[in-house]
Amino acid sequence: MEQIKAAEKFNDAGFNSFFKTGWKRFYLKWYENAHPSASLLCPKTTELLRTIPSIKAAMFATLPDGSRLPRHRDPYAGSLRFHLGLATPNDDRCFIEVDGKRYSWRDGEGVLFDETYIHYAENTSGENRLILFCDVERPMRYRWAQAVNHWLGRNLMSAASAPNDENDRIGGINRAFRYIYQIRIVGKKLKSWNKTVYYIVKWILFGGIAVLIWRAF
Repeated sequence: MEQIKAAEKFNDAGFNSFFKTGWKRFYLKWYENAHPSASLLCPKTTELLRTIPSIKAAMFATLPDGSRLPRHRDPYAGSLRFHLGLATPNDDRCFIEVDGKRYSWRDGEGVLFDETYIHYAENTSGENRLILFCDVERPMRYRWAQAVNHWLGRNLMSAASAPNDENDRIGGINRAFRYIYQIRIVGKKLKSWNKTVYYIVKWILFGGIAVLIWRAF
């Protein structure tokens, strides 16, 4: 369980905001082959996932007592979300609500839902919640739509790969996010120190970016 944790180096853009409210994860795979750390620590699980190609991403995810996930919707409609209860409170005070419909996790039971609908989760049961969290390929009516979905998974979603440890791959989106977030932290400190200076620097930067874009064309 100690391997299920929040990102330590601002290298998980997709779930960064969830770590602040207690949610934790251990990646098994993310739109590609299994994470090396997962193959080492969870060989049977990663081998099982390898035999189910429709599962594009998978992780173990915990929601400790007192934790919550704020209302949100996922932007990528190429998959459906599946949760399998592994070690749950089996209590209605530990739940997820999707589009106004509430579901409480139970050990050994699964639920499949569309993550593009607004959803949130909360645990006030007094116990931790552990689930297997998977992104399952969304069925497409047309072959061209399926081909587009596969391309997005290989090229866009895989770029959001985040590591469990230093031996795992970091996708391009998260490599960039690590630096962008550091700039954001500096900006917050500057704003708290002097708002006038903050806005001057902000608009100088925006102006510089606009000039670069204009010159590019």
